Amino acid sequence: MTAAERAARTEAADALCLGAYDAAAGPDSGVALVAVGGYGRGELAPYSDLDVVLVADEGVDEQRWHELASQVWYPLWDSGAKLDHAVRTLPEMLSAAEADVRVASGLLDARHVAGDHSIALRLRTTTLALWRRQARERLPELRELVRSRHRLVGELAHLSLPDLKEAEGGLRDATVLKSLTATWLVDVPAADLERCRQQLLDVRDLLHAAAGRGSDRIAPEHWEPLAEGLGLPDEAAAQRYVRELGRRVTHLSRLAWRRTDDALRRTPAARPRRPELERVAPGIALSRGEIVLQAGVKPASDSVLLLRAAAEAATRDVVLAPPTAARLVRECPPLPDPWPDEARQQLVRLLAAGPGLLPVWETLDETGALDRILPEWERIRLLPHASVIHRFTVDRHVVETCVEAAALIRDVSRPDVLVVAALLHDIGKGELTEHSVAGAPIARAIATRMGFGPREVDLIGQLVRWHLLLADIATTRDPDDPATIDALLEHVDSLDALALLTALSEADAKAVSPKAWSSWRAGLVLDLSRRARAALERGSVPPAFTAEEIPIPAGVAGGEVSIVVEPVADGSRVTVVALDRVGLLADVAAVLALRRVTVRAARLWSQGEHGVSVWDVAEPDLDARALNDQLDAITSRRVDPAARLAARPVAGDLDPAVVVRPEASDHATVIEIRAADRLGVVYLVSAALAGLDMTVRSAHISTLGPQAVDVFYVQEAAAGALSETRAAEAVRVVRKAISAG
Repeated sequence: MTAAERAARTEAADALCLGAYDAAAGPDSGVALVAVGGYGRGELAPYSDLDVVLVADEGVDEQRWHELASQVWYPLWDSGAKLDHAVRTLPEMLSAAEADVRVASGLLDARHVAGDHSIALRLRTTTLALWRRQARERLPELRELVRSRHRLVGELAHLSLPDLKEAEGGLRDATVLKSLTATWLVDVPAADLERCRQQLLDVRDLLHAAAGRGSDRIAPEHWEPLAEGLGLPDEAAAQRYVRELGRRVTHLSRLAWRRTDDALRRTPAARPRRPELERVAPGIALSRGEIVLQAGVKPASDSVLLLRAAAEAATRDVVLAPPTAARLVRECPPLPDPWPDEARQQLVRLLAAGPGLLPVWETLDETGALDRILPEWERIRLLPHASVIHRFTVDRHVVETCVEAAALIRDVSRPDVLVVAALLHDIGKGELTEHSVAGAPIARAIATRMGFGPREVDLIGQLVRWHLLLADIATTRDPDDPATIDALLEHVDSLDALALLTALSEADAKAVSPKAWSSWRAGLVLDLSRRARAALERGSVPPAFTAEEIPIPAGVAGGEVSIVVEPVADGSRVTVVALDRVGLLADVAAVLALRRVTVRAARLWSQGEHGVSVWDVAEPDLDARALNDQLDAITSRRVDPAARLAARPVAGDLDPAVVVRPEASDHATVIEIRAADRLGVVYLVSAALAGLDMTVRSAHISTLGPQAVDVFYVQEAAAGALSETRAAEAVRVVRKAISAG
């Protein structure tokens, strides 16, 4: 089946309709027979209906016109053609188009078949002019209709019985994309869209032939004849071919609608003549809701640029411009083995971005970028799940698992390990052996290549190997039997691993389907996790902090502050030494926040009577003198950072978590804070503690994906660990300080 055959069927249908019109003595003026829908587009499948409308101009005798309609329809019915027909005046057609966005969109494909050419021409040109003029009012309605259809039918790439027409990524979406293009508000890659559309039409033609009727849904028995008709080796290849087309059209559709939404937000008067570029990261800019490259950037000198661009797009939930991604794939050098720290950090940011991950990941997939980032992706790409409970193919499922895991990063000590394990948990699918067994060594190799340390590699391998264990035991074993806990702890022997496994089990189940994480199942899994946690000897203890002794610069003993900036591979290291005092940490953190310096990690400790802090930051070439001047302005109270750095609400942020870890130290009270990684978090926490006259003896500040994980060892200014009452007060004040609103 080819486009030529569809053209031949359309030509034959035109001849049939024209013959019926002429036989009925249809006039050459005042009335026209117009084809709409697939017939109007010239895309008739073997069992398609003929969608036709007999359109009359104003003033045509109504009785004669309706008599003509009957005389035209009966010969067509007698021929065996399946007819979908209507009789309307031209004003009625235009009124219907104004009243119903589906009618308006459909009439863009109206085509003259017989009778008065001018009527068909006026119908099409007037409808098109109205469509363009009213696009800003009509497109939101069309958008909601498309969303409703997607929710009802599902995605072509993932359905067990794919619907070639109505499913997301099907022929209906391809037609809608043509309507979007007709508004002139957005562009869609026309050649790519037309290629996919014609290939889907070829599949539909073959499906009609195999089914012997007009059908858009592919049943299991149809895959074999489809494979034969497409010249593919087997049913699996045919499924992959169809799902690939659906995924491509889905990607084009989502991209077009994102661009449409952006265009609708901008009034015509507000649109700049030239794109405005806002720098958002080294080499990366934001332009009209899309991540692009800054002018003059040379991707050949930056192997991390692709991941950086993807992470920025995902965390901001904006479009990663496909031409930008394609250029980065062509020009960026391969990532070294192992990856540099920034590459791993950017991947974690990408995976932990939540809903913004999916469209960016699709762009990476469609542009071939995943072959560069994760060559093993091809193992699971478009691989169907054996279980019908799964909503998606394996590759989409693991991305959805990452999206679900992003909402659980507050519950684990290593969010970076969680999201990477979520990405890799099904990497062993498709093997003859059990997929968790096959996947564990693959995941270890990938994690090693990404630059994770031995402990993290072991954790990721352990999570992939046992990601089904918690749910399986919880739903198949007696929770009151001591052997049930033993069966779990035989393979999960630390609180960190247990918390990570619990979060991964929840994310995995939610990504399967809503039924897979019912309240009953969730209750069993979480209760078993709680029992296992209680069975372990002690809670998780933050790693003991050991600080190296550093030389104290001359002049610090007399009250001066020493700030030294050293360049490192992906930013700078700032070392601050001063006489120790309550509030020193808050003041230094305020300096960096006010200068919009991105803190990746920090260490703080007391060395005799001096306070030492070392900050790893993203920005290169910081001016130590400017930092010192800013610190002086803050300590002399010429600048008050409190108002400028107060917590403000950001859509999508999770509530911060502030807890005391009583088991972590006998000499200090350990307070752990997890919050969205925003400028000023460290300042807000340390200022709140200083306001209570508490001193921070040491601190461990780190950024894991989009989350700041900060652990403070706190003492009374003139004593040791806090009392229970003071610890509770510290938690309350810190939580209030970092909570927006």
